[in-house]
Amino acid sequence: MALGCCVALATARAAESDPLAPLHIDTPRLTAEARDTRDWALGAGDHGNLPFAIVDKKNARLFVFHGDGRLAGDSAALLGLAPGDHAVPGAGQRVANLLPSERTTPAGRFLSEPGHNLNGEAIVWVDYDAAIAIHRVRPGPAREQREQRLASASADDNRVSLGCVVVPVAFYEQVVSPVLGRSRGVVYVLPESQPAMAMLNAYQAGALTSR
Repeated sequence: MALGCCVALATARAAESDPLAPLHIDTPRLTAEARDTRDWALGAGDHGNLPFAIVDKKNARLFVFHGDGRLAGDSAALLGLAPGDHAVPGAGQRVANLLPSERTTPAGRFLSEPGHNLNGEAIVWVDYDAAIAIHRVRPGPAREQREQRLASASADDNRVSLGCVVVPVAFYEQVVSPVLGRSRGVVYVLPESQPAMAMLNAYQAGALTSR
Protein backbone atom coordinates (compact mmCIF):
# COMPACT_ATOMS: atom_id res chain seq x y z
CA MET A 1 0.00 0.00 0.00
CA ALA A 2 1.27 3.45 -0.79
CA LEU A 3 2.77 5.56 1.97
CA GLY A 4 0.04 8.18 1.54
CA CYS A 5 -2.64 5.68 2.46
CA CYS A 6 -0.70 4.63 5.57
CA VAL A 7 -0.31 8.25 6.65
CA ALA A 8 -4.04 8.82 6.24
CA LEU A 9 -4.77 5.78 8.35
CA ALA A 10 -2.48 7.06 11.08
CA THR A 11 -4.76 10.08 11.46
CA ALA A 12 -7.88 7.96 11.70
CA ARG A 13 -9.28 7.28 15.13
CA ALA A 14 -9.17 3.62 16.12
CA ALA A 15 -12.22 1.90 17.55
CA GLU A 16 -12.86 2.37 21.25
CA SER A 17 -12.13 -0.84 23.15
CA ASP A 18 -12.86 0.20 26.76
CA PRO A 19 -16.45 -0.86 27.57
CA LEU A 20 -16.52 1.63 30.45
CA ALA A 21 -15.48 4.59 28.35
CA PRO A 22 -18.04 7.37 27.80
CA LEU A 23 -20.09 6.85 24.67
CA HIS A 24 -19.47 10.29 23.25
CA ILE A 25 -15.71 10.81 23.23
CA ASP A 26 -15.05 13.58 20.75
CA THR A 27 -12.07 13.75 18.46
CA PRO A 28 -10.64 17.17 17.53
CA ARG A 29 -11.71 16.37 13.97
CA LEU A 30 -15.38 16.05 14.95
CA THR A 31 -16.68 19.40 13.72
CA ALA A 32 -19.57 21.26 15.32
CA GLU A 33 -22.00 20.21 12.57
CA ALA A 34 -20.91 16.58 12.73
CA ARG A 35 -21.28 16.62 16.53
CA ASP A 36 -24.72 18.23 16.29
CA THR A 37 -25.77 15.62 13.74
CA ARG A 38 -24.59 12.76 15.95
CA ASP A 39 -26.39 14.21 18.97
CA TRP A 40 -29.56 14.76 16.93
CA ALA A 41 -29.54 11.21 15.59
CA LEU A 42 -29.06 9.72 19.04
CA GLY A 43 -31.42 12.09 20.84
CA ALA A 44 -34.24 11.56 18.34
CA GLY A 45 -33.49 7.86 17.93
CA ASP A 46 -33.46 8.59 14.22
CA HIS A 47 -30.88 5.90 13.44
CA GLY A 48 -33.02 3.19 15.03
CA ASN A 49 -30.00 1.79 16.89
CA LEU A 50 -28.37 0.96 13.57
CA PRO A 51 -24.73 1.81 12.93
CA PHE A 52 -24.45 5.17 11.25
CA ALA A 53 -22.01 7.46 9.51
CA ILE A 54 -21.66 11.18 8.98
CA VAL A 55 -20.06 12.57 5.84
CA ASP A 56 -18.85 16.10 6.54
CA LYS A 57 -18.45 17.40 3.01
CA LYS A 58 -17.15 20.82 4.03
CA ASN A 59 -14.22 19.18 5.77
CA ALA A 60 -13.97 16.08 3.53
CA ARG A 61 -14.20 13.64 6.42
CA LEU A 62 -16.13 10.47 7.21
CA PHE A 63 -17.14 9.57 10.77
CA VAL A 64 -18.41 6.05 11.50
CA PHE A 65 -20.40 5.22 14.64
CA HIS A 66 -21.66 2.08 16.29
CA GLY A 67 -25.40 1.88 16.95
CA ASP A 68 -24.93 3.00 20.56
CA GLY A 69 -23.17 6.18 19.47
CA ARG A 70 -19.56 5.15 20.05
CA LEU A 71 -17.18 6.53 17.45
CA ALA A 72 -15.71 3.59 15.56
CA GLY A 73 -13.32 5.76 13.57
CA ASP A 74 -12.90 8.73 11.28
CA SER A 75 -10.88 9.38 8.18
CA ALA A 76 -10.25 11.84 5.41
CA ALA A 77 -12.44 11.08 2.39
CA LEU A 78 -12.50 11.93 -1.28
CA LEU A 79 -15.80 13.36 -2.51
CA GLY A 80 -17.51 14.38 -5.72
CA LEU A 81 -15.52 16.72 -7.92
CA ALA A 82 -18.30 19.32 -8.16
CA PRO A 83 -19.83 21.15 -5.19
CA GLY A 84 -23.55 20.69 -4.78
CA ASP A 85 -26.07 18.86 -2.64
CA HIS A 86 -28.35 17.27 -5.25
CA ALA A 87 -27.83 14.20 -7.39
CA VAL A 88 -28.13 14.73 -11.12
CA PRO A 89 -31.21 12.92 -12.49
CA GLY A 90 -30.18 9.67 -14.14
CA ALA A 91 -26.60 9.92 -12.91
CA GLY A 92 -26.61 6.32 -11.75
CA GLN A 93 -27.26 5.09 -15.29
CA ARG A 94 -24.45 7.04 -16.92
CA VAL A 95 -21.70 7.20 -14.34
CA ALA A 96 -18.91 6.84 -16.89
CA ASN A 97 -20.26 9.78 -18.92
CA LEU A 98 -20.92 12.33 -16.19
CA LEU A 99 -19.75 15.85 -16.92
CA PRO A 100 -17.38 17.39 -14.35
CA SER A 101 -20.21 19.66 -13.14
CA GLU A 102 -22.43 16.63 -12.54
CA ARG A 103 -20.03 14.76 -10.27
CA THR A 104 -21.62 15.69 -6.95
CA THR A 105 -21.95 13.90 -3.62
CA PRO A 106 -25.64 14.47 -2.78
CA ALA A 107 -26.58 15.52 0.73
CA GLY A 108 -29.30 13.83 2.72
CA ARG A 109 -30.26 11.01 5.05
CA PHE A 110 -29.67 7.66 3.39
CA LEU A 111 -30.42 4.08 4.38
CA SER A 112 -27.21 2.26 3.55
CA GLU A 113 -26.65 -1.40 2.88
CA PRO A 114 -23.63 -3.57 2.11
CA GLY A 115 -23.27 -4.73 -1.47
CA HIS A 116 -20.87 -5.19 -4.36
CA ASN A 117 -19.93 -3.22 -7.44
CA LEU A 118 -19.78 -4.63 -10.96
CA ASN A 119 -16.29 -5.99 -10.27
CA GLY A 120 -17.48 -7.94 -7.24
CA GLU A 121 -15.74 -5.62 -4.78
CA ALA A 122 -17.47 -5.23 -1.41
CA ILE A 123 -18.78 -1.68 -0.92
CA VAL A 124 -21.42 0.11 1.15
CA TRP A 125 -24.24 1.49 -0.94
CA VAL A 126 -25.39 4.93 0.20
CA ASP A 127 -27.76 5.66 -2.70
CA TYR A 128 -27.99 2.68 -5.05
CA ASP A 129 -30.10 4.46 -7.70
CA ALA A 130 -27.59 7.30 -7.94
CA ALA A 131 -24.62 4.87 -7.76
CA ILE A 132 -23.23 6.57 -4.65
CA ALA A 133 -21.25 4.33 -2.31
CA ILE A 134 -18.56 4.32 0.34
CA HIS A 135 -15.60 2.35 -0.98
CA ARG A 136 -11.83 1.89 -0.84
CA VAL A 137 -9.54 4.15 -2.80
CA ARG A 138 -8.73 2.55 -6.15
CA PRO A 139 -5.91 3.20 -8.58
CA GLY A 140 -6.88 6.10 -10.79
CA PRO A 141 -5.21 8.36 -13.35
CA ALA A 142 -1.82 9.46 -12.05
CA ARG A 143 -2.87 13.08 -12.38
CA GLU A 144 -5.58 12.59 -9.74
CA GLN A 145 -3.08 11.60 -7.01
CA ARG A 146 -5.87 10.11 -4.91
CA GLU A 147 -3.75 8.64 -2.13
CA GLN A 148 -1.75 11.85 -1.83
CA ARG A 149 -4.98 13.85 -1.56
CA LEU A 150 -6.21 11.58 1.23
CA ALA A 151 -2.94 12.02 3.08
CA SER A 152 -2.76 15.81 2.80
CA ALA A 153 -3.68 18.00 5.75
CA SER A 154 -6.03 20.13 3.67
CA ALA A 155 -9.60 19.28 2.68
CA ASP A 156 -9.39 21.59 -0.33
CA ASP A 157 -7.87 18.93 -2.60
CA ASN A 158 -10.29 16.10 -1.73
CA ARG A 159 -12.86 16.86 -4.42
CA VAL A 160 -12.02 14.40 -7.18
CA SER A 161 -14.45 11.44 -7.23
CA LEU A 162 -17.47 10.81 -9.44
CA GLY A 163 -19.60 11.32 -6.33
CA CYS A 164 -18.73 8.38 -4.11
CA VAL A 165 -17.18 8.67 -0.65
CA VAL A 166 -13.68 7.20 -1.04
CA VAL A 167 -11.50 6.27 1.94
CA PRO A 168 -8.11 4.60 2.50
CA VAL A 169 -8.06 0.83 2.04
CA ALA A 170 -7.03 0.12 5.63
CA PHE A 171 -9.73 2.39 7.05
CA TYR A 172 -12.37 0.70 4.94
CA GLU A 173 -11.28 -2.76 6.01
CA GLN A 174 -10.78 -1.94 9.70
CA VAL A 175 -13.69 0.43 10.34
CA VAL A 176 -16.20 0.72 7.49
CA SER A 177 -16.47 -2.97 6.67
CA PRO A 178 -17.04 -4.32 10.21
CA VAL A 179 -19.46 -1.53 11.17
CA LEU A 180 -21.40 -0.67 8.01
CA GLY A 181 -20.52 -3.63 5.82
CA ARG A 182 -22.45 -6.28 7.73
CA SER A 183 -25.91 -4.80 8.07
CA ARG A 184 -28.06 -1.89 7.06
CA GLY A 185 -27.17 1.49 8.48
CA VAL A 186 -27.88 5.20 8.19
CA VAL A 187 -25.60 7.68 6.44
CA TYR A 188 -26.00 11.41 6.97
CA VAL A 189 -24.31 13.40 4.21
CA LEU A 190 -24.11 16.98 5.46
CA PRO A 191 -25.05 19.72 2.99
CA GLU A 192 -22.82 22.47 1.69
CA SER A 193 -25.58 24.92 0.82
CA GLN A 194 -27.34 25.14 4.20
CA PRO A 195 -26.72 24.34 7.88
CA ALA A 196 -26.90 20.62 8.62
CA MET A 197 -29.59 21.12 11.27
CA ALA A 198 -31.88 22.77 8.72
CA MET A 199 -31.79 19.58 6.67
CA LEU A 200 -32.23 17.33 9.70
CA ASN A 201 -35.14 19.36 11.05
CA ALA A 202 -36.81 19.07 7.66
CA TYR A 203 -36.55 15.29 7.90
CA GLN A 204 -37.99 15.36 11.39
CA ALA A 205 -40.88 17.52 10.21
CA GLY A 206 -41.55 15.12 7.34
CA ALA A 207 -40.72 17.68 4.68
CA LEU A 208 -38.01 15.39 3.29
CA THR A 209 -37.88 11.63 2.90
CA SER A 210 -34.97 9.26 3.34
CA ARG A 211 -33.37 7.63 0.34
